[in-house]
Amino acid sequence: MNPCRLASLLLATCAIGSLATVALAGAPPASESVRIQQILAQRAKVVRIPAVALSQDGRQLAWVVSHAGKTELMLGAWNGRHAHAVAIPGGCHAEGLRWAPDRNTLAVLTRCKVDPSNTKPIEGAIWLVDTASGKPPRKLADIHGFASGMQWSRDASRIAFLYVPGATRLPEATASGNPRVGVIGATDVQVQHVASIATAGGKPRILTPGNLYVYEFRLSSTGHRIAYTAAVPPGDDNWWTAKLYVQAAEAGATPRVIVDPGTVPGPLHGLQMALPHWSPDDSRILFIGGLMSDRGATGGDLYDVPAAGGTPTDLTPGTQVTPSWFTFIGRDTLLVDQIASGSVQVAGYALADHAARQTKVWFTAPGVIGDGRAAFAVSLSGGPTRRIAYAANGFEQPPEVHAGTLTDTPPPAVTWVNAGLAHAWGKARSVTWHSGGFKVQGWLIYPAHFEPSHRYPMLVYVHGGPSWANLPGWGGNASALSEFGYFVLMPNPRGSLGEGEKFAQAIRNQMGYGDLDDILAGVDKVEKIAPVDGRRLGMLGWSYGGFMSMFAPTRTDRFKAVVAGAGLSDWQSYYGENQIDQWMIPFFGASLYDDPAAYAKSSAINFIRQDHTPALIVVGERDEECPAPQSFEYWHALKTLGVPTTLVVYANQGHAIANRADQEDILRRTLDWFGKYLAVAPSK
Repeated sequence: MNPCRLASLLLATCAIGSLATVALAGAPPASESVRIQQILAQRAKVVRIPAVALSQDGRQLAWVVSHAGKTELMLGAWNGRHAHAVAIPGGCHAEGLRWAPDRNTLAVLTRCKVDPSNTKPIEGAIWLVDTASGKPPRKLADIHGFASGMQWSRDASRIAFLYVPGATRLPEATASGNPRVGVIGATDVQVQHVASIATAGGKPRILTPGNLYVYEFRLSSTGHRIAYTAAVPPGDDNWWTAKLYVQAAEAGATPRVIVDPGTVPGPLHGLQMALPHWSPDDSRILFIGGLMSDRGATGGDLYDVPAAGGTPTDLTPGTQVTPSWFTFIGRDTLLVDQIASGSVQVAGYALADHAARQTKVWFTAPGVIGDGRAAFAVSLSGGPTRRIAYAANGFEQPPEVHAGTLTDTPPPAVTWVNAGLAHAWGKARSVTWHSGGFKVQGWLIYPAHFEPSHRYPMLVYVHGGPSWANLPGWGGNASALSEFGYFVLMPNPRGSLGEGEKFAQAIRNQMGYGDLDDILAGVDKVEKIAPVDGRRLGMLGWSYGGFMSMFAPTRTDRFKAVVAGAGLSDWQSYYGENQIDQWMIPFFGASLYDDPAAYAKSSAINFIRQDHTPALIVVGERDEECPAPQSFEYWHALKTLGVPTTLVVYANQGHAIANRADQEDILRRTLDWFGKYLAVAPSK
């Protein structure tokens, strides 16, 4: 159950019977409307950086900038100097970059606009840019379907990539789902493979079997074998049961299961795997294993297993941080991107005696690095000349490319694509407290024009997942809310990444209990250190945060209003409605059909008569992860019981709301809702 992304245009509001609350409770004040427009205008100016690549010798840097629906490929020296744009023909978006081992050839993956109706095949291409010759980019191949994750063979004769032939939708559960009509599951299954194409030209060749949906892969150092995580289709649902396979990098080769978390003994049993990576001598495969609620939201312990198969070893048992990405920088040394108490660290690890020991923290980044799947690029040259590059943003820094030598300080920004941007939200500080025997961390954003002598309402912003974390980032609704006079607490309660696997797994069978206890303890802590009016508290969130915004009012009356985005109100009915039901079994310990009581105890609908909190509910019409009927069920119950509520359903949208007009509408309604119920403190 992740946070946000994907397609469409129309706004669907649900006006049923005599309900009149599907309109705004009142037009926002003129000053508020102006401020919203200013925020949205500032957001529209932000240039995104979806891809960064550093040549293997560390001398050349490539990156993609994205703005207003267009992308541009940039090339320059490692320090960003001599930057210039390279035009890729065809008018499609640059989505992925990968340097060849020969240092002068850059592969560029482009993708044309995805049709929001999910009825037209996705089109794209792979291009080769020769930076030494200065010749125009050469199209290597057209891609009819979805492609991602390019990797070169060591001899540069082939490029391997993930490929969904003929795909009509993005292969992500957060994308808007196909219409649920006709014979369900019979014709709409799309399978992702590992494919390969010769750099001399030709067509892509499928390397992996048609009965396996591949999620992530890695070529061995020689390029003769592939390690990959895969499960039987459909891909959206079965990532949580994926196994680790190895096979020859040839079409028709037979894969061999190396790790099956469903049967393996030890701490990995029943958990998830991500980021398989060969050791430099190809004898072992390392990966991250842990309790993960979303594909792409990676976090856990570092593991390794012999490439020939065997029992995987937890290399970092008991660690108090959460590795989320890693790469080898030597035979027995790793560079690790890890979450540590709400911050992102770049750390060095040494491998010895079946353990990975953190040797140093190179630096703590001021915000988020990369996109989670490729945190940063690292040159092959070692020692004091090793260079790294990545895109980053934080509370105080808009997105820029950073590059430099790996040292004890973060490398500087080498682009200034967002140099003219300023923010208007308040200062942010990290806050820690204790709850249930754990140390818990959260971010507290102050009101934009904070006056110590005033008392302010506070909103608690709960992240999705639950296996994720609130991290420093530029923009977003959480920080925007501080511009309207709110404190905003962004907690990382148990179940979050950043405090080790014991903390992450403490959410099991505790949905809405242990994590809510942590959140309430955090509210208590903030009320002691900041002038928060405890009678004017609100809660909001998306996905798992939406669930918490529905469930919390059944356990406490401290929140005077909630906004539940893409939430779920009844885990039992949800089990049969969503298209990713496999994710719940690791969290609840069994399927609904084997242990319904485990699901019942965390279902808001079962305790709905204890809920008296006004709720704004918003959801995408074609949400696969948290289907709209969950929001209808919660809305119907509150309406029947006389609790003020509004439900808004956004046409054609998936779990992530991609349409800008819909995003704007959600922000407006959120501000109006909290403005109505938190503007004046209730009488004692």
